This record gives sequence, structure tokens and C-alpha cells, in this order.
Amino acid sequence: MRFRFVLVKTKLIITTLASLAALLLPACTSNPVSTSLSSVTGTSTSTITSSTLPVTDTLPSTTTYTSNPPVPGEVEATEFMGTKLTPINQQRNNALAGIRHIDKETYVLTIDGLVDNPLTLTYDDLLAFPQISKLMPLDCVEGWGFTAKWTGPALTELFNAAKVQQGAKIAIFHTADVQGGYSSLDLNYINDRTIIIGMKLNDITLPDERGFPFQVVAESKYGYKWSKWITRIELSDNEYFRGYWEGYGYNNNADVGGPAFETP
Repeated sequence: MRFRFVLVKTKLIITTLASLAALLLPACTSNPVSTSLSSVTGTSTSTITSSTLPVTDTLPSTTTYTSNPPVPGEVEATEFMGTKLTPINQQRNNALAGIRHIDKETYVLTIDGLVDNPLTLTYDDLLAFPQISKLMPLDCVEGWGFTAKWTGPALTELFNAAKVQQGAKIAIFHTADVQGGYSSLDLNYINDRTIIIGMKLNDITLPDERGFPFQVVAESKYGYKWSKWITRIELSDNEYFRGYWEGYGYNNNADVGGPAFETP
């Protein structure tokens, strides 16, 4: 009986410590949860069942499956502006609720809220906007990061087409894994930095695991501001809005080098 009591007590301690560790795990990009293995050409996933685990790390593999097949003729860039790029199959990645697979043929991006001209844009519509390439590191609040070439239209171009109203202050990004609004960015920051949405990564059409059809390239912001699998962008005047990770106490500014958490 004494041995059985010690064994039960030990299991209880281990379970408690595991739960605390899970709650303390930080985030980078768009609960619970799956661990995915990704590559340039595809993904594979394995699921961990836990009601307390809010995020998982994803690590590279050589799996060759994805729901959106590679585009013929695309070759991954290895260097841009004199800087060596991190290969896609070496880029770490975080995800909530596993990888979202969005069909290119049926995809529609809605831009609404405080706009005079609400938009519904197809994937081809997004490609028709002027495409900008940027050399940009993605820095995770966990301490890891990578450097890549990102290509896509400026959010300002999309917002100009939607005719954003003067009272709008922020853009809220609704995603396929967090419908209530995954994260937000200040409109002044978006306009001043010419923030783009990355439809290509190192000259490769953005893979599903990286957020197809695009990932917000949130320059100088921690990775949890780099929203993925976006289905709707809402223009809002609610400066008190807090997204998924910000709701856990992560700093809403998310400036790289700044505090990870909001101060009380």
C-alpha cells in the first residue's frame, strides 16, 4: 500500500509539472494542438492531445506531401541582397490546432469593417496587386529565428482599394485557426513600414505549413504578430483589441528586443 501511494503521488507531481510547463510555452505564429514536420514541398503532422498545451514547435523534415502542390518551375532562392537565406526546410515554425490547408481555387479574402468599399479578393486578385520583395528576419519570442526573402503586395495597397475610413486605427487578422481575431497591427505601423503579405517565401509559393495563401510580414515584430492562414482582415477603431497570444499576456507591441509580456 505504501509503495502504491508513493507511485500515485509521483505521477501526480509529474502531471502537474507537465501542465505548468505547457502553460509557460511561448508562441510565435498562429487550441491545442499538433506537432508538424515541414519541408518546401509539403508537410506531415502528428497530433498531441492536451487541453493545456497552447502551442507546438514544428521542426523540418523531408516529407513531400502538401494539399497545394508545388508550382512547376519555381526554384528556391538561396541568397537575396547579398544575404544568405535560411532554407525553408530549416525554418522552425509554430502552429495552433495544426496546419490549415486552404484551397487556392476557392479561397476568398474579405476586407471589411471601417471601410467604404468592402472587398472579397481571390488568390489571383492578390497576385494582381504590385508585388514587393523584402529581406526580413522572423524572430520568435522563444529566442529562435530565421532570415528569408518575402514577396507579396503591400497591405496599404489592399486597404486603399477598400477605402479605409478615417476612424480606423488597427487591422485585425482573422485566421482559419482563430476566427475571433488571431492578432492585430496598428495602421500607422502598417503604412509607415509598408508592411507586406508574403505570398512567396524564398521565391517559392508559400507552403501550407507557413500559412498559405500568405503570412503577414510584420517587420521588427515578434513572430506571434506574423499572422497566417488569413481569411478576413477587419479594419477597426478598437485599440483595446487583444489577439490570441496577447490575451495570454504577451506584449501587444511585440517589438523585437522589447518586453515579451505586458507589464501589470
